[in-house]
Amino acid sequence: MFEASLYRKKNNSTVECYLCRHNCKIKDGASGVCKVRENKGGALYSIFYGRPCAASVDPIEKKPLFHFYPGSGSFSIATLGCNFQCGFCQNWDISQYGRGRIHETRSRMEMLKEASPEEIVKGAVKNKCRSISYTYSEPTIFYEYARDVASLAKPKGIENIFVTNGYMSREMLDEAKGWLSAANVDLKAFKEETYKKIIKGSLKGVLDSIAYMKSLGIWIEITTLIVPGMNDDEKELRDIAEFIASVGKEIPWHISRFHPQYKMQDRMATPLSTMGKAYDIGKAAGLKYVYLGNVPGDDKESTFCWKCGEKLIERFGLTLGNDRLKETSTCPKCDSKIDGIFF
Repeated sequence: MFEASLYRKKNNSTVECYLCRHNCKIKDGASGVCKVRENKGGALYSIFYGRPCAASVDPIEKKPLFHFYPGSGSFSIATLGCNFQCGFCQNWDISQYGRGRIHETRSRMEMLKEASPEEIVKGAVKNKCRSISYTYSEPTIFYEYARDVASLAKPKGIENIFVTNGYMSREMLDEAKGWLSAANVDLKAFKEETYKKIIKGSLKGVLDSIAYMKSLGIWIEITTLIVPGMNDDEKELRDIAEFIASVGKEIPWHISRFHPQYKMQDRMATPLSTMGKAYDIGKAAGLKYVYLGNVPGDDKESTFCWKCGEKLIERFGLTLGNDRLKETSTCPKCDSKIDGIFF
């Protein structure tokens, strides 16, 4: 175990964690909402520091990030745990550690191999990755591990990315602004009730994090998984699109298709008509870049010039075809600036 940061000691051996917006008050011997930060004798520890449950090389498009070094490789790591409890989680087998249905004991922890920050960076260098992504589970809950990896990666020219639910504290973002270059944030719904009942968090905190990351100069892209019956009505989709536009019309919006998963196997996959409707709503709100995910063969995963409509980066799932932004960030047809970091 590794002593955590961003917590303060209270009376009677209780600590208050302010790494994320739950601000857990944790008694001696107990853990926070994330189940992976524990109070031992009045000190808070991160129990999975240096013990990734996943490590692989992914295309950056899988994060998804389409305007941040497209076509590059990203060394991707995760540890067990999460500070949300989404019933539709795609990676529930690692994110929902310690919540009864899975991982009743610490046996899985004993199976994890140790990997120091130095070893993670060596893996990224060996595989010629342009970035390291902290992903699959919520990276906020293994912040110290990510921070220590990033502090070694950044001087080597390797960028650092959070694929996140956006529920971290401003204090964490202030500490990370020197090394966190980009983030894909899941904006899961636009109703406080949905966040409270299904996700076990607060919409307000996520919205604040998105705006705050933008103010810190972190490149942001946003993903919304459209779940039938949860967040698919036109008003809610319009509210999401208009919020993103209010923060920055240049922020790409990835609209992802839901497939039955985890605790939500009682509903169908998102209809393609709903996906098309959401795309149109995003464009009508003034967003310059809107993408559809999990819809194979749809050209709405390619990048087009926001002004003249010229196709600039052709995509087939996670594979890039013709990329006309390899050496320039302007449209070759109308010379308009394309937002993002391309080379």
